[in-house]
Amino acid sequence: MNKINYDKLMEDMIGEKAGRVLLHSCCAPCSSTCIEKLCDRCDVTVYYYNPNIGEEAEYLKRKEEQIRLINAYNAEKKGKYEIKILDADYDPVSFYQIAKGLEKCPERGERCHKCYELRMRRTAEAALSHGGFDYFATTLTLSPLKDSEAINRIGMKIEEETGMKYLPSDFKKRNGFLRSIELSKEYDLYRQDYCGCVYSKATRLCEKCENCDDV
Repeated sequence: MNKINYDKLMEDMIGEKAGRVLLHSCCAPCSSTCIEKLCDRCDVTVYYYNPNIGEEAEYLKRKEEQIRLINAYNAEKKGKYEIKILDADYDPVSFYQIAKGLEKCPERGERCHKCYELRMRRTAEAALSHGGFDYFATTLTLSPLKDSEAINRIGMKIEEETGMKYLPSDFKKRNGFLRSIELSKEYDLYRQDYCGCVYSKATRLCEKCENCDDV
């Protein structure tokens, strides 16, 4: 079976016609490329909802970087429209509820899929409750460490269940991830090597220990 080209699907859907997009963002570095790809044709509002982040200080630091990047893009008039941000409360309880019983799942497993769905569903609900949005989307497909196929399946499932149109994507395509590294350097963005949750952080720490010459 041929794989679906979600990047082409996105391009076909937005074409040259502007639409209002509520873009879920996991962090400023990942959003950098995604906003850049959309902002010339779409009226983008970034939705920062990430209950998976294990420490409030880390959550706030990542949110501050997101705001700083958007302010910089707007100051440069990066896109056709002013890029806006829609904030959400820090909500770790919701993440731990969906992760219960899945604490030992490997990365990209069922726990991650439930986390994707939690954040994307909340984005769709926010798009509906605030009104005026044509699509909801997510930056999660930028990372080569995440399952873009699963993310897009989840997005289309949420569209069916909520009626809010999902904008499919594979933002890592066309050198998207490499571009995010360039933009992170250009804007001196804070980057981390884990998604934010305590389980991902523990995995990265274990990997570092295993690779340490002193062990």
